[in-house]
Amino acid sequence: MSLKNVVNKEEIINFISDLVKIPSYNQIKGQETEVAKYIHNTFINEGIDSKLTHVADGRCNVIAKIEGRGNGKTLLLTGHMDTVPPYDMENPFKVRREDNKLIGRGVVDMKGPLACMIYSMIAIKRADVKLNGDIIFAGVIDEEEKSLGTIDLIEKGIKADAAIVGEPTNLDICVTHRGLEWFEFHFHGKTVHGGKQSEGINAILKSSNFIQKIEEELVPKIKEEIHPIIGSSSMNYGNIKGGTQPSTVAGECILKIDRRWVPGIKYEDIVKEYQNIINELENEDEEFKCTLKVMNESVMKEGYVHEAMEIDINHSIINIVKNKTKEIHNKTPNITYFPAWSDGGLLSSYGKIPTIVFAPGKLETAHSKNEQLEIDQILPATLIYSMIAIEFCK
Repeated sequence: MSLKNVVNKEEIINFISDLVKIPSYNQIKGQETEVAKYIHNTFINEGIDSKLTHVADGRCNVIAKIEGRGNGKTLLLTGHMDTVPPYDMENPFKVRREDNKLIGRGVVDMKGPLACMIYSMIAIKRADVKLNGDIIFAGVIDEEEKSLGTIDLIEKGIKADAAIVGEPTNLDICVTHRGLEWFEFHFHGKTVHGGKQSEGINAILKSSNFIQKIEEELVPKIKEEIHPIIGSSSMNYGNIKGGTQPSTVAGECILKIDRRWVPGIKYEDIVKEYQNIINELENEDEEFKCTLKVMNESVMKEGYVHEAMEIDINHSIINIVKNKTKEIHNKTPNITYFPAWSDGGLLSSYGKIPTIVFAPGKLETAHSKNEQLEIDQILPATLIYSMIAIEFCK
């Protein structure tokens, strides 16, 4: 039986709408739990083995599997069930259609891609396609915060020969992305009245000296960290705050930065680079005092950081995805990089699973009040995932 005959676009759109109706952002009790239950029950009703696995605070991953005959490769399809809050989005949990797009919180990041993955397995089950290898679906919690769901997958021993993370790529194939860390630097001065400036230590001035040293010594080095697909590593001064008023010498100043690195750069070396500059300034200026820390929002479970992702460009999954996308969607996908961070960094770096990012939808609308997913990509993406699995797991 043809895959095209067992699933249709409207059924998948209705499923996406059902997922979006269930809020799963961080102010919801249990957050992703009801979404996980809904997905789990959908698999069970289709005769696909599924289980809920507790991760933290009553929140569960959902893991489904279609077992093969035991002598083929295993493919992992995975993505996160949490979303960002609705912010200023109107009617965020009611999907509406507009200009051949679905609009609603989570339609592209990433309940829409999840639905395509889920229905790709449903299609294989309904069509009674028999494979040698296993297809695993993992709907995970917490990617928008600490990635506890994917870390739990790794720590419970997930194994696969390749993984596809369903972050939106407009059906291009992302074979790599940068690592990510948010650092903050606390500059410690001495607060005095502005009329006695010589008796104080201005933390804002000390932060300025630090920035100048960064610009002179570190920024050129960062720009020289080149990857053939991504380009260079990067750093952004994102926020600075110091002092209380113009007539008071600032006793404290905090600088927050975004640091991204290409594959091959070691996290420990990045931390050391900043600490070395702090040490240099302390040796040059006895009044310079600075404390480096990772921002609370960026701290992961002990032993994990937001590592970069990279797959061998000759891995078979890349060519399979390319061919199936061209065949089904009449589009030759670009081989490119994912501009944001994803759980693929954990799967590839810690899980040792060759991973790509590939899904329908455009990343630029994620988190916005106009979050949207192109309707004409939904059924093709579902069929592409099915055909990838059939080819890879044979």
